[in-house]
Amino acid sequence: METKKTDKFLLFKGVKLLAFAALSLFMGPTLMHFALSDKENSLYFPLLIVACLICAMAVFLIFKGIKIIMASMFNKK
Repeated sequence: METKKTDKFLLFKGVKLLAFAALSLFMGPTLMHFALSDKENSLYFPLLIVACLICAMAVFLIFKGIKIIMASMFNKK
């Protein structure tokens, strides 16, 4: 009977995605705060759109990173 081992390449890939998600989790709300603090600025709408996209990307990266880590632990490819 073969023992199951964690795929270290997939595990590293998932951890790397979670690191990018952590950066996005801080960068998105910070940009959103800057956009909402000065509504008369000419960059209000573009900065708000970019901040919302970064926040959505952070949520997506969290789910994808956790899915990859779980796949590496349970040998699903």
